[in-house]
Amino acid sequence: MRAAALYSAAGALLVATVAASPAGGTSAAGPGRPGAPGTAELRGTAVAVARARAAGVAFGACSAADVPQAPSRLRCGTVRVPLDYAHPDGKQIALTVSRVRATQKDPHNSKLRVPRQGPLVYNPGGPGASGMYFPLIGTTPKWQRLAAAYDLIGYAPRGVGRSAPLSCVDPKRYFKAPSASPAHPSEAFKRQRIAQAKAYARGCAQRSGGRLRHYTSLNNARDLDVLRAALGENRLTFVGASYGSYFGALYAAMFPSHVRRLVLDAAVNPAPERIWYRSNLDQSAAFEDRWADVRDWIARHDGVYGLGDTPAGVQRSYDAARERLARKAAGGKVGPGQLQNAFLTAAYYDDFWPSRAAALSAYLHGDPAPLVRLAAPMPDTAARAENSGAVYTAVECNDAPWPTDWKVWDRDNTRLARVAPFETWENAWMNLPCAYWPAPRQRPLDVRTGPGDLPPVLILAAERDAAAPYPGAVEMNRRLAGSVLVTERDAGTHGIAGGPNRCVNAHFEAYLLQGRVPARHTSCAPRQEPKPDTQAGPAPGRSARDALKGKADRP
Repeated sequence: MRAAALYSAAGALLVATVAASPAGGTSAAGPGRPGAPGTAELRGTAVAVARARAAGVAFGACSAADVPQAPSRLRCGTVRVPLDYAHPDGKQIALTVSRVRATQKDPHNSKLRVPRQGPLVYNPGGPGASGMYFPLIGTTPKWQRLAAAYDLIGYAPRGVGRSAPLSCVDPKRYFKAPSASPAHPSEAFKRQRIAQAKAYARGCAQRSGGRLRHYTSLNNARDLDVLRAALGENRLTFVGASYGSYFGALYAAMFPSHVRRLVLDAAVNPAPERIWYRSNLDQSAAFEDRWADVRDWIARHDGVYGLGDTPAGVQRSYDAARERLARKAAGGKVGPGQLQNAFLTAAYYDDFWPSRAAALSAYLHGDPAPLVRLAAPMPDTAARAENSGAVYTAVECNDAPWPTDWKVWDRDNTRLARVAPFETWENAWMNLPCAYWPAPRQRPLDVRTGPGDLPPVLILAAERDAAAPYPGAVEMNRRLAGSVLVTERDAGTHGIAGGPNRCVNAHFEAYLLQGRVPARHTSCAPRQEPKPDTQAGPAPGRSARDALKGKADRP
């Protein structure tokens, strides 16, 4: 999971594991279960919930620090939660929250009044992503019916934005560009990245101190229950995407009687043995298939982009660009690492395919400007990206055991990179600080619910999603009794609720508005593929392959 904490997923490779530090205690979800939260945390959560219900949320105008240039309809407030739920009378932290009230107007007939159904809380994933802008989505056509019935609630989880922010390095030093991105790194390069990972882990401890160990998925789930109470609700309606689906599932297991409706979009694999080392390995394997989808689409539009009329031909163009960028960075800022990151986002979201193909084509024809615009780090976003990366690292490293022997990482990623070179090592470098993490590790909760524990839960998944590989959604469905899985076939965009697929949205709306789920697991035909930008291709009759013949020896 890379690109400033782009999201989490599930895994399936044989790798070594290390001993876990016991969490101990019992859980509302079942005493003595592996990873069950302790009784002290349960009591602390009850104390925090009672306080939050009494205090509520004082919504007012949003500050520029929370949501710059926020429209007046968006209101902001804070909810106080314990830093350590085992000590609810100790240090408190404030989570920022945003809201747009339900319009209660039918979008197709403004004279009809729609019954209000309460708040709908959303988390976009990460770990490290903020949902503060989420309530503004209610003005888009595909969300208007939901915005009529629900107060749309976004928030910044602990560590994110102004919610007790985490930092691991000076934001001015966070972006290192241009950067290398070898698919098969040398031993010298590996030693360099090991040193960087150790330094980053030390920086997290030095800049965050004793707070660091309290940034976990279990605490994110507890915070969610406090937020529910602060909003004055006995039961929660929650939509969690990507990583948000994981701690949404934790919430369901820990507080099943507090769930009203629960949507888990781009669901990750909650099996304890997958959190998070193995999860990342399988994600890297899945990205190779998704990268093949991208190359296949570009090849089918060779007449526009001229990058190759087969996936292999597109790969050669991409490799040629990497080699040229390694010799001379585009605009002084875009090297192979920035190129790879730009195409990783295309593997997440197929809406990005045309712009990435056009930029690659232009670069190989001598115009680096589109690639620089797409891929160069932006200094004005450095602080936000550094914060997001710090929260991502802290949560994933704290959540579970990781191998502490570099030989394990080297063995597993070397093997995988032989068949999946596109993302394997970049994903490893992103997570390597967890091998040298200075804070105690938790044992992941064994997420399971029995028949009747929960109301029906809606799980959404794209069949070729690489960031949250599809087997994870199947496992989530298996573990949450009474849940129903809706699959977008032959599609791979990461997160499908409220997107362009009418079939998916029909199930999404029917569930949230009426509590209705399909009688059994169902699937939807894929969304339409993106259309190429016919104005952004190479000169007629001249392909990128032709351009490369004359420029192979020049940067």
